[in-house]
Amino acid sequence: MGIIIHIQQVKTQRKDLDQGLILRKKQKRKKCASLLFEAISSDGGTEPSALVDDNGSEEDFSYEDLCQASPRYLQPGGEQLAINELISDGNVVCAEALWDHVTMDDQELGFKAGDVIQVLEASNKDWWWGRSEDKEAWFPASFVRLRVNQEELSENSSSTPSEEQDEEASQSRHRHCENKQQMRTNVIREIMDTERVYIKHLRDICEGYIRQCRKHTAMFTVAQLATIFGNIEDIYKFQRKFLKDLEKQYNKEEPHLSEIGSCFLQHQEGFAIYSEYCNNHPGACLELANLMQQGKYRHFFEACRLLQQMIDIAIDGFLLTPVQKICKYPLQLAELLKYTTQEHSDYSNIKAAYEAMKNVACLINERKRKLESIDKIARWQVSIVGWEGLDILDRSSELIHSGELTKITKQGKSQQRTFFLFDHQLVSCKKDLLRRDMLYYKGRLDMDDMELVDLEDGRDKDCNLSVKNAFKLVSRTTDEVHLFCAKKQEDKARWLQACADERRRVQEDQELGMEISENQKKLAMLNAQKAGHGKSKGYSGCPVAPPHQSLHPIHQRHVTVPTSVPQQQVFGLAEPKRKPSFFWHTFNRLTPFRK
Repeated sequence: MGIIIHIQQVKTQRKDLDQGLILRKKQKRKKCASLLFEAISSDGGTEPSALVDDNGSEEDFSYEDLCQASPRYLQPGGEQLAINELISDGNVVCAEALWDHVTMDDQELGFKAGDVIQVLEASNKDWWWGRSEDKEAWFPASFVRLRVNQEELSENSSSTPSEEQDEEASQSRHRHCENKQQMRTNVIREIMDTERVYIKHLRDICEGYIRQCRKHTAMFTVAQLATIFGNIEDIYKFQRKFLKDLEKQYNKEEPHLSEIGSCFLQHQEGFAIYSEYCNNHPGACLELANLMQQGKYRHFFEACRLLQQMIDIAIDGFLLTPVQKICKYPLQLAELLKYTTQEHSDYSNIKAAYEAMKNVACLINERKRKLESIDKIARWQVSIVGWEGLDILDRSSELIHSGELTKITKQGKSQQRTFFLFDHQLVSCKKDLLRRDMLYYKGRLDMDDMELVDLEDGRDKDCNLSVKNAFKLVSRTTDEVHLFCAKKQEDKARWLQACADERRRVQEDQELGMEISENQKKLAMLNAQKAGHGKSKGYSGCPVAPPHQSLHPIHQRHVTVPTSVPQQQVFGLAEPKRKPSFFWHTFNRLTPFRK
């Protein structure tokens, strides 16, 4: 039996002990919500009577139905208890690493995304004890995801000559086939359950938070609500249609026969709306954090949660769920593909859906990366002395390569310059003779108009000069030639590759519709100018590509097993951050080390 089924059984048994508990919780939530709105009113908010319970939901799932069907997701803390019970009974419980966990502490377990860790103890909700590659140590629970299927039978590929062994092999293959069907059933149910619960969370956000916020115009402006919630209402509408199609393809009697791959393919373009939400999310967290500094807003959001009968997770935790969800789809489809035989009628669709959802996640990752880089590029431009013409962000959003080259003029003079290759343009700067960290603007070339020509060492016919490690850019419209020489052959090779990458990335951006909004560009330049005001201009450090900005994690009330997915490029918005110093000073008093 899979661990998910066992966990659900444990928590369902605990829930059945008191059937009247749900009713008492409802009454308590209503009373608490009423008291909290009285506090808001006394704290200068609007009238408490303005917030009422809204009916008319289009969903067929009640809160109680979802709790009965999927207690794992709606009852925080129950899963941890079930894990410890399984371990105590001698079962092997394995988890899969969602993200790389790099550590220099011998008491922590290091691993990479995708590694399998055996969970040996889960008594602490934040840190678990586990084994990986013959090493046992502590690791953060939020960095792993429990496997849907814990038990797998290895295939017997060896040939056996005797009739008795043939029969045993046949029975083994039959058991393996049945086991694979059960595992596919587990994954299908996992997908359906998480999708239904996700719809519940989206509905709670739209009806429990957004609708009530709009009634309190004295507390929230239209711009604030747009910043905090983004396009989550559009996501809610889209996911309802997606779930409706999933339900049509779901085979309740025999879940392993369900054919859901076509649903992902049919809606793959619609998932692009997550890009806008994920790009907006850091700003939403900042705006929400500013509001939460005032007591009336904390009371208001808590009252909304109680009145909507939402689980005990803060609003920032709910707003993180779309970010986590879009990253989870590739993992779910990868598991489903693993347990889908090539003879299955849905195999080709599942395989195509897996690739499609990977591309969606990669596109969102790329948009996020570009959005983060524009702030760094804007600050770089502000540091350049004597900048002329349009801002670099008017056409570019990514620094591809940089370094020193010797530019040869028409008169045969050589000029040592530092060049920065962005998408669409190549910027030339000159270092100050005394302050080598200061750069002066010297011009730029439009890469869309240029053709790259590789030159062999020797005499160039066009310039009538002897050149080495050289290449040139020729204008397609004016036939103007720009000749460059690198110090070493390997430097030239890097520039040639960078120019090819620039053209490829520009084409990919056009095909994918990759574009940074004008408002985002203007905001980046404004922030850079404010940050550089009153400071001497200068370029500090070596010319390298702008690094990714680190985003602060979302702090939820309950630390649960995250629902994100390991990718080659981890989606930073959903990635938890560890706090080693605080942990090691306090954990010894909570739980003794096993070894």
